Amino acid sequence: MTDKKITVLIADDHSLVREGLEQILSLEKDIEVIGQASNGNEAIEKTLELKPDLVLLDINMPELNGIETLRRLKDMGIDSKIVMLTIHDDREYLFETVNIGADGYVLKDSDSDSLVKAIKDVYSGKSYIEPSLASLLVKEFNSRDRAKESTRDLLTKREYEVLTLIAEGLNNREIAQRLFISEKTVKNHVSNIFKKINVSDRIQAAIYAYKNNIKKI
Repeated sequence: MTDKKITVLIADDHSLVREGLEQILSLEKDIEVIGQASNGNEAIEKTLELKPDLVLLDINMPELNGIETLRRLKDMGIDSKIVMLTIHDDREYLFETVNIGADGYVLKDSDSDSLVKAIKDVYSGKSYIEPSLASLLVKEFNSRDRAKESTRDLLTKREYEVLTLIAEGLNNREIAQRLFISEKTVKNHVSNIFKKINVSDRIQAAIYAYKNNIKKI
């Protein structure tokens, strides 16, 4: 009886990178590369076809980039774990992929031990963030928490509630019904919110709420 191997799909637009990764992983007795993809669309097709335990997904790919590929795979409800593989150490990339639901994030210049650890950790149900990037993620969460707190200081509790509902896409009448207040009162709140956060329409207000992680209290 043999232990089950961790099946992996490698998605990267550079064939040399794919081949190199496969060679590294072939040295591991408990990991098996079962497929490769050269772009986002192909990555989605092969994930659905092969059902790998884990997908190594590059961020910069043609046709469909890794972030959008990740988003679509998550929307499809796939069971495969996903580890982002990238040259980027930018915290916005990191935060966005983690926010969408990536299970791991590894830099391409990491050593092979880090890659193998990421795969095994993620397969076992843990999350893996490149150690050098972990502090960036903490800083990003902290900055968003500070933005949320400053918005709460800026707005009244009712205005904050209205902003969260604007972000959900509700119109004034729907907000009035949800909060059991008049539509005219909602209109006044919306006007005050726009002035305080310096936006001119509902779309900008919704974007502000998203960027600053404004959610229901």
